[in-house]
Amino acid sequence: MPILTRQDLEAREETTLAPYAMKVSKTKGRSYAEEKDNYRTDFQKDRDRILHCSAFRRMEYKTQVFVNHEGDHYRTRLTHSLEVSQIAKSVGRLLGLNEDLMEALVLSHDLGHTPFGHAGERILGSLTKKYGDFTFEHNSQSLRIVDVLEHRYPGFRGLNLSFEVREGIVKHSGHWKSEQVPSELLPLKNPPLEAQLIDIVDEIAYNSHDIDDGLSSQMIDLQHLDELALWRQAKEKVLIQYPNIEWPVMKYRVISKMMTLLIEDLVHQTHSNLKDSHITSVEDLRESNNLQASFSKNMAPMNKELKQFLWDHLYSHYRVVRMEEKAKRILTDLFEAYHERPAQIPTSFFVGYKEESKVRTICDYIAGMTDRFAIDEHQKLFDSHTKV
Repeated sequence: MPILTRQDLEAREETTLAPYAMKVSKTKGRSYAEEKDNYRTDFQKDRDRILHCSAFRRMEYKTQVFVNHEGDHYRTRLTHSLEVSQIAKSVGRLLGLNEDLMEALVLSHDLGHTPFGHAGERILGSLTKKYGDFTFEHNSQSLRIVDVLEHRYPGFRGLNLSFEVREGIVKHSGHWKSEQVPSELLPLKNPPLEAQLIDIVDEIAYNSHDIDDGLSSQMIDLQHLDELALWRQAKEKVLIQYPNIEWPVMKYRVISKMMTLLIEDLVHQTHSNLKDSHITSVEDLRESNNLQASFSKNMAPMNKELKQFLWDHLYSHYRVVRMEEKAKRILTDLFEAYHERPAQIPTSFFVGYKEESKVRTICDYIAGMTDRFAIDEHQKLFDSHTKV
């Protein structure tokens, strides 16, 4: 069998992907013209550029729910992104979509998250609104990272990703707002289906692994889980197959079965939506009045119940709340200290920032921190016994 070239891979997409899939040959291209790769498609190059960028590596030490030093086995932003990638590629394969595009979108979808998870985003959002003329939002920050902050190529800043990857970064969330989308990324049109699915597969991943981490941390009571319709349904199927199964193996099997039920429902319902809406092309998706990716009417309330359960029993747990309050103190102290005297930020960070406002620079610096770096930086600035 001969070695497959980029042209071979693009030709294969034309014959194997669904008519509504985003084929790389139809990409709107890059902001800066580049020579095509011999053996990788543009979306594969984008995936690789994201995988090798600094912001991707920093996600290893950024909070998902539990701060890194709480334990070695809890999910981080990095491991979460890898779990989402596995689900996204499976869903994409079943629907005949472009897996390379979906993988690039998943690996980049959390690049812009702050230290300390969503609590950090809320805190930084309030600070940028108070001191500046914008409000921090992690999807917009992810786009800023790949467009501006990463600097790895001569002739331009950023990673120079394909239009569809950049578009999907700011539109993958079901609640994206047109005013947050740059004008060149079609703010009034829907993204391709590959991007529409990312938010839902992201949700499947974190709902499932947060139950796992919640049980491991003993913040979630096993008895309370039996109140959930989806948990009961998955547990019943597991016990039919393995009637003598013991804990903790049962935990893993039930969570896995829950994921399977969610994924299969998403695939079947999305496929049904496409048929009902007569979607036969990417342009049909862009012009449709509705997003096509969704759970069924039976699954949606069970998924909603699961999300509410996690909010009530895990995200509102006193240990999580304590960490959020710590995060608030740390990030607020850092931001205000830098705002009072920006010279405390390393001069190396200011390279390429001559045109940026003080608040924008501080925001980028803090948003790029890992949890442990932010904690160490706070100690250096506010503990008189720590070397700076």
